[in-house]
Amino acid sequence: MKSKGIFLLALSTLILITVTIFASMNLAFSWVFYLTLIGQVVLIFAVYHVLTDNYTTEKVFNDWYEDRPDLSK
Repeated sequence: MKSKGIFLLALSTLILITVTIFASMNLAFSWVFYLTLIGQVVLIFAVYHVLTDNYTTEKVFNDWYEDRPDLSK
C-alpha cells in the first residue's frame, strides 16, 4: 500500500498543482479542463486504493507517541 498509495496521492497532487499553474498562465481551457478531470479521477482512485488496502498492524492506541514515551501514559 505504501508505495502505490503514496505514489497515487503524489501524482494527483502534482496534476492538480499543474492545473493551478496552467490556469494562472491562461492556457487553453481544454488543457485545464482535461487535466482537472484526470487529476480528480486519480485522486478518487488513490483514496479508494488506500481505504480498501489490506493493511494490518500490531500497534494499539497507547503506542501513538513512540518518540515521546512520557506522553503515552
